[in-house]
Amino acid sequence: MTSPSPMPTAAVPVQEHLDPRVPPGEGPAGTRSRRRAARRLGVRVLAALALLGLWQLAATAAGNPSFVPAPRAVWDQLVRLSTTHEGIRGYSGSLLVEHLGVSLRRILIGSAIGVAGGLVLGVILGTVPWIRVVAEPVVTFVRALPPLAYFSLLIIWFGIDETPKLWLLAIAALPPVAVATAAAVHGAPTDLVEAARALGASRWDVIRDVVLPSALPEIFTGIRLAVGIAYSSVVAAETVNGVPGIGGMVRDAQRYLQTDVVVLGLLAIGVSGLLIDGLLRVAERRFIPWRGRS
Repeated sequence: MTSPSPMPTAAVPVQEHLDPRVPPGEGPAGTRSRRRAARRLGVRVLAALALLGLWQLAATAAGNPSFVPAPRAVWDQLVRLSTTHEGIRGYSGSLLVEHLGVSLRRILIGSAIGVAGGLVLGVILGTVPWIRVVAEPVVTFVRALPPLAYFSLLIIWFGIDETPKLWLLAIAALPPVAVATAAAVHGAPTDLVEAARALGASRWDVIRDVVLPSALPEIFTGIRLAVGIAYSSVVAAETVNGVPGIGGMVRDAQRYLQTDVVVLGLLAIGVSGLLIDGLLRVAERRFIPWRGRS
């Protein structure tokens, strides 16, 4: 009597051991993610050091601090403008952080006005065809104008105080948001819109529940562009009566050939702009988690 052959056993897939005691992000995947982040940070640090070395070489080759100031000269200005030195407080009586704070407040207010107006205008342009035909060329015309082209007109209308500066930044920030919003709203998925209407949704319900959620990724891109354009316009906005203000400080230092102060102001604008764009990216990932997903 032969013994029965053993029953074939099904292949059991090998699964990665998941220890419930290991917190999320602490396993192999979390380790790989941290290594990638460390590599990216290392590459960026090396790139910054390389740019710093090229800057020092250019300053040495030029041999003229009024043309290309050395990194050490800019660092010395950073220390001097951040403190009270020999009885002089910062630049024109304000510390560097105070100049930057005034400009950031102007950018925040101007960008908020421009973004709000651009959102409303973009939704209207994307949903009402005849208004789109009439108003879209006007938005494109304003977007093509350099800020200094209409700043003089704003000064004539509103004087030389804060109002023309805020209007300049708002006008600079409005077109990118309006164009991005109009394109995103106009390109909303037709099948989803028709399905919502078939279920009895009103026009406002369709816009609120279907069109805007699908358009939010492109709208957020327009907001980032608008903030960047407003940031690049701050020097123009602070051309007249702009001190305190980082742009006004740069313009004033340029008149007296203080190139190290000019470079310091530009670095302050650029670094703070990077930080603000980073915050916008974090907000984008937080409030639009469906971006890039079908």
